[in-house]
Amino acid sequence: MNKFFLLNIFFAFFIITSCAQDHGPKIQNELDPKYIYETVIDGIDIPWGMTFISENEMLVTEKSGILYHVAEGQKTEVSGLPDIYVRGQGGLLDVIAAPDFKTSNTIFFTASSADGEPKGGHTALYSAQLEDKSLVNLKQLYKGEENSKKGQHWGSRISFDAEGKLYFSIGDRGNRTVNPQDLTRDGGKIYRINQDGSIPTDNPFYDQEGSKKAIYSFGHRNPQGMLTHPETGAIWVHEHGPRGGDEINVIGRGNNYGWPEITYGINYSGTPITSNKELPGMEQPLYYWLPSIAPSGMTFSTSDNYPNWKGNLLVGSLVFEYLERLVFKDNKVVERHKILEGVGRVRNVKQGPDGLIYIGVEGKGILKIIPQPPIK
Repeated sequence: MNKFFLLNIFFAFFIITSCAQDHGPKIQNELDPKYIYETVIDGIDIPWGMTFISENEMLVTEKSGILYHVAEGQKTEVSGLPDIYVRGQGGLLDVIAAPDFKTSNTIFFTASSADGEPKGGHTALYSAQLEDKSLVNLKQLYKGEENSKKGQHWGSRISFDAEGKLYFSIGDRGNRTVNPQDLTRDGGKIYRINQDGSIPTDNPFYDQEGSKKAIYSFGHRNPQGMLTHPETGAIWVHEHGPRGGDEINVIGRGNNYGWPEITYGINYSGTPITSNKELPGMEQPLYYWLPSIAPSGMTFSTSDNYPNWKGNLLVGSLVFEYLERLVFKDNKVVERHKILEGVGRVRNVKQGPDGLIYIGVEGKGILKIIPQPPIK
């Protein structure tokens, strides 16, 4: 029998078994109660990141390189950004207010930067103070080294732990064969630093010769969701898999999350990446999606505004254009629900100070979800 015919049969079987069938519980449409949305601000093409700086003010990043201050239905451009290297998936990415923002006016944000060598760019983390719609005291706290002209897999989300340490992600920059598993290289990592840019001496690879001292975990592909669990304080990350195999991971000190040595996904062409779904010394995901939903942004719903959602994880889906609600029991996903199916490519999701859920939708801007009938 022709070997190419056998290969085609193998690839077809691999695709059918790996991608066509859902993994875990079947997803359901959210029908009762129904939820509607209201537009908070429009005219933002790709609202990549958002953070609340008061009860009714937020900052929103537009990937093309604009930072907006949003209040009372109006948006104003914030000046003082560094040069942004906009390429492919790269641009102005996440933004987060410092835990002490009310007194420090400090924000942190990630962006693609062309600083350094060779030509191209890499993900960088910055801090600045916000003063009257302007950024002052801008500092580059960290930048991935060895620039690339590739346009994919920049990451990047930001979160804080209970001690105020800052975590951020950088994707593998499209170089999966080298970056994710090599501790001497940036990319495919979760990083942990102090807010002034210094590196904690208790980081797992701080004393390992040649290693990037800021690395906290490695073996990641393209993490575009990060949060601090509201009860445990653990850092949760979700990341894009290849074709199939998007993952949720709970980040542990020094852990290897396997990419690309283990994965539940395959190449976009349909060919296998590896036959390994687990290997010694590599972490299994808390949950993975088959088929992929292209996750971006996530938050836990903890308020009383949505009683049926309390304690659930909300994740944006770019490819299927809905917000996904995941119900956990004993650290396992037992239910999946679609919210606002067809709303558009959900890029980010946050719970606001008012307990309402806000989503960034490409081409629409920032929306907030209103329960119907409203909670009395």
